Amino acid sequence: MAPKTMEPFARKAFKAIVVLEVAGVFGAYFLFQKMNTSRDFRSTMSRNLPSVLEVYYKSNEWAGVYGIREGDQEAWSAKKS
Repeated sequence: MAPKTMEPFARKAFKAIVVLEVAGVFGAYFLFQKMNTSRDFRSTMSRNLPSVLEVYYKSNEWAGVYGIREGDQEAWSAKKS
């Protein structure tokens, strides 16, 4: 009897990795879209996951979109007062 090959396992593992990668890309896109359209969601992210919000601000600044951070800080400080 010939030894079993790893080919079926390798195919399943590859498919699982591809599915996880695609899910990660869609998740990142959804998160970016939500943060890009909702100042309230960015406020929630500021309280819960400030490092993720910092990445959002930095990516926009690298893309040449400035003023989002400052606008958020002004709106949040006006809301507190």
